[in-house]
Amino acid sequence: MQATTLALVGATGGAGTTRTAVELAALGARDGRDVAVVDAAFTTQGLSEYVSGRIGTDLTTLVTDETGASLSAATYPIAVGDGHTGSAGSGDGGDAPDLPGRADALPARAPFERVARAKTAEAARKLERRIDEAATSYDAVIVDAAPVGSNEAVAGVTTADRTAAVFPATTHGRDALQRLRGRVADVGAGLDRSIAVARSGSGKGAAGGDTEDGASVRLPSTDPAVAGAPTAVTGDGPYASAVAAAFEDAFDTTVEVEFEEPGLVDRLTP
Repeated sequence: MQATTLALVGATGGAGTTRTAVELAALGARDGRDVAVVDAAFTTQGLSEYVSGRIGTDLTTLVTDETGASLSAATYPIAVGDGHTGSAGSGDGGDAPDLPGRADALPARAPFERVARAKTAEAARKLERRIDEAATSYDAVIVDAAPVGSNEAVAGVTTADRTAAVFPATTHGRDALQRLRGRVADVGAGLDRSIAVARSGSGKGAAGGDTEDGASVRLPSTDPAVAGAPTAVTGDGPYASAVAAAFEDAFDTTVEVEFEEPGLVDRLTP
């Protein structure tokens, strides 16, 4: 792959950035790659919801209290089926699929006091080094960042090889995307890609090319619940196919996962 680190930045709160990051990681693992998702949204800490079991050492600890600890100390498998976790060849995870690659998370799960210390400029520089460190251990690294307005989000955007915006496929979302372009430019970076996330009732959407939203890829609507993710682990419908297209577009690569061809009715449905 040409780009090994991708910053996913939400154009608005609730855009679906974390869910998209997790789905991309799961799709990459399904394709035999080792993919890590790094949390750069310390306030919301949404990535931790996709890890089952107890989180001990988290990413904020690595950039504050335990800067000398190994990256693996804050690394956890993403839950990939029925609330269970598992990694390739582990034989664990109950009904979880045995993926040929790994989908790992480096989540933030911390009390307010440590989150405040993790949001300083000094901690952001340590986060940059942790992102670079992850890139030496994984085939792809996805940084889950909130709208650029915090030191950790800026660290993710300026460190990653490529930045993609995630925005709702709505008029409000498109307006927010334009504002995000300005904020990203203000920190000396740029938006290389954009992913539109459809809402329920807004149509199936299309994957690949420029969509009607002006996005590189449009993800169809899907069950937004954490319990329903990641769909891309085993799904072969339009949503998983669109996630694969987004992965290919973001990392300039080819995904060797086969998906169902849409039927005539699906192709004709707007």
